[in-house]
Amino acid sequence: MLKSVKRKSFRANRASFAIIASQYNARYVDAMLRAAMTELKRSGAKGIHVIRVPGAYEIPVVAAHLARSASELPHPSRLAHHTSLDAIICLGVILRGETAHAAHIAEAVSQALMQIQLRYEVPVIHEVLLLDNEEQARVRCLGRKHNRGAEATQTALAMAQVMENLQA
Repeated sequence: MLKSVKRKSFRANRASFAIIASQYNARYVDAMLRAAMTELKRSGAKGIHVIRVPGAYEIPVVAAHLARSASELPHPSRLAHHTSLDAIICLGVILRGETAHAAHIAEAVSQALMQIQLRYEVPVIHEVLLLDNEEQARVRCLGRKHNRGAEATQTALAMAQVMENLQA
């Protein structure tokens, strides 16, 4: 059963987030991106960086680059340009077709994103949806009640708090 997004009030005054969003299936991904941005702004996040990529398959390479950069100590010459990230939110929509291609893409993305967060210890929020049809996409992406972009952001905010508590 599809559950509604449960919104909690997080304060992220010092936190920075990156959102990697696919351009493919833009109608749905753009709606998730808008919901994610709304949640982050509502939380008071200090930094919100949006990176657009062509499709879902391209999300992991950008996530790996950002996570590696966030986990490294900055070189003094790069200090002004270095931005620490508290979480990376990955947004995409893959619609099943008549072949197994969509499932292969979704599995590859899932495995890669899991490995990235484990390797670099930066939360990588996986909201690259593999859906059967456009009706499922409409329900999960276009509406406020079930918007997975808002849900992903709630998870990112919660994980930023968890990671901050672990470092304290």
